Amino acid sequence: MPYYDYLCADCGPFTAMAAMADYDKPCDCPDCGSEAPRALFTAPQLAMMDGARRGAFATNERARHDPKSTRKHGPGCGCCSGSKKLPSKTLHRPDGSKSFPAARPWMISH
Repeated sequence: MPYYDYLCADCGPFTAMAAMADYDKPCDCPDCGSEAPRALFTAPQLAMMDGARRGAFATNERARHDPKSTRKHGPGCGCCSGSKKLPSKTLHRPDGSKSFPAARPWMISH
């Protein structure tokens, strides 16, 4: 349960613990027992930090339970795991020249 600040008319300010559902209800003063309304003595804490630092904190919190993986496609992927080698699309001719039939047909091979 959170602590809230109250202001008694006779005794002055005091802090008491109350349920979150009772945040707007008055509280009995611990000294005199009279009903005291809730008061705001301090401003709420706001996240006033630069974006880079806030991003670093968010990354650390995320990495704590969900670490970032270097794999893009998951286990068993042909391009990431290296287990399956894709066949080459290059056509090698007996004279040593190469062509790329699936690529750009207008390009001259070298």
